[in-house]
Formats: sequence, C-alpha cells, structure tokens
Amino acid sequence: MAHTDRQTMRRVLRREIAGTIGLLTDEHDFRAMRHYRSFTFDDHHVYLREVESLLKTRALQGIHTTVALFDPQEYAEFCTGKGLDPDVPAHRGRFTAELATTGPTLPYEGQPLTDLVPALVDEAVRQATWEYAATLLARLGPCATCGEDIGRAAFTRASDLLVRILDTAPPGDRHLVCSVTGTPETLVAALHADRATDGSTSLDEAEALEFTTVLAVGLTTHGPGGLVMRTSAPAAPDRVCGWRLRDEGLEPLTAAEVFDAYCTDVESGDLISPEPDVDYCAPPDLGRQGEPGQRGPTPDHRH
Repeated sequence: MAHTDRQTMRRVLRREIAGTIGLLTDEHDFRAMRHYRSFTFDDHHVYLREVESLLKTRALQGIHTTVALFDPQEYAEFCTGKGLDPDVPAHRGRFTAELATTGPTLPYEGQPLTDLVPALVDEAVRQATWEYAATLLARLGPCATCGEDIGRAAFTRASDLLVRILDTAPPGDRHLVCSVTGTPETLVAALHADRATDGSTSLDEAEALEFTTVLAVGLTTHGPGGLVMRTSAPAAPDRVCGWRLRDEGLEPLTAAEVFDAYCTDVESGDLISPEPDVDYCAPPDLGRQGEPGQRGPTPDHRH
C-alpha cells in the first residue's frame, strides 16, 4: 500500500514539474547540430515529428512544456564560455534550461508544430528587435546641450505619444504598426490594443515595451519611418490612419496619403484595389506631442 501511495505521489509531482524543450526550427540549424555525435537524428522532418509526439505525450500526462528556440551558434558560445563539451546531451539540457528564462519561448498548448514553429520564430524576431532597438537607445548617451539621457527622454516621449494615440482613437480594437527604416536595420513593431466592455484598454506588456522602444528609436534617428493604426469596431467599417516620423514627433498623414500607402504595391509601385469596408482617414489630433492634453508647438530644444 505504501509503495502504491509513493507511486501516486510521484505521478502527481511529475505533473507539477514544468519542462523546456529546445527546438531546431529550420534545416540549417538542424544540420549544424548533426556535427555532434551525441545528436542522433539525421532527418529534420523525423526530428520534428518526434518532438511533436513528445509534446503531445507530456500534455496528455498533464505536464506543462515550454518550447524554446534552440540556436546552435549560441549553444556553442555558451559551452565555450562555461568550459563545457558541447557534444554532451546533459549540456544541451543545461543550455535549454537557461533559454527558459532568457530566450524566446512559447507554451505548448496542443497546437500543431506547423502553427507553433512560425509563432516561435516571430517571438524570436520580436525579442531581437527589442534588444537591438534598446541597444541603439542606450548608445545615444547624454545630450551635449542639456545633459539629459537622450535614449531615456526619447522613450518617455514615445510612451506619451502612444498613450495619446490610444486615448484619442475612436472606439474599437486597435492594431498599430511602427516601422523605422533609417537605422542600420529596418525595425518593425506591432501592438494590439483591445477595448474592453468597460471602456478600458487591454495591452500586452511585452508588445507595448517593444513598440515604444522602436518608436523611440524612430524619434531620435530622424530617418524615414511611420506609424499606422487600424481600428475595428462591430457593425462599422475599419478605420485606417497614420503618421510619419518627423522632427522628433509624429506628423499626421492625410486621408489621401493613407489611401495611397495602402493601395500601392510596395514592389512594383502599381495601384491595387482598396479593401472593402475600410475607411482611410486622417488621424485624431494628438495635441502637443509628448505632453498629452496640451496644444501648441513642440519645444524648440532638440536632441
């Protein structure tokens, strides 16, 4: 009886132990791992099928699993830094455990790998975008005129602008996209802001942080960039408006400019048909930018 009780308790404990699986999402990374003798898979499709089977089995057992993006180059650097032999499975497990707290991850919730893999890659791109943008802001240093930290000031200004945009937006769920093309790498961030039944706005904190950081970079680099917002509400056409980044602020686009941007093929420059049930319109007045609720010109001082 005591033995049976111990087995039951162990099964209960096993269900409460979360695990992380490092996933090789593409053929290039898979081939890199085949250089290790202890990595026994020789076919990427078979590998993915076995991973999915393992995930399903763990889910049926009531065990929560997090899936992390496994990067062979980062793994090799990790082993070099720790003085570990990368051809030891236990060391891959140790690296994967650290990914659970530092790298891009997603919980496995029964979705097929064909859905999970692109979502995991998107999460990795999001994290890399935020890290790169945050590094750019940190490198700006203090203003030579006033001594203020330029990156921190830009982030504060971007936060104020985002609040003002959401406060002045028409009722509905909003989808915002900010793109900055004047940096060494093009940065793109998206943000979903859902309107709750009580009128409050619901945001994903990670999305909001990334979006604000990218917007802050755009405000400080003075390169080409823009911000568009799409608002969706029941029984009403979607409304699309936008701004261009200019002079450390946002300059509203006219309805015609928004229409041209959405109805022109980026590659060929040819006109494309507008979406049905979509109104292309001018954005709401943001007031004095960086100071919600205030009107008038922006301050003369520029970083």
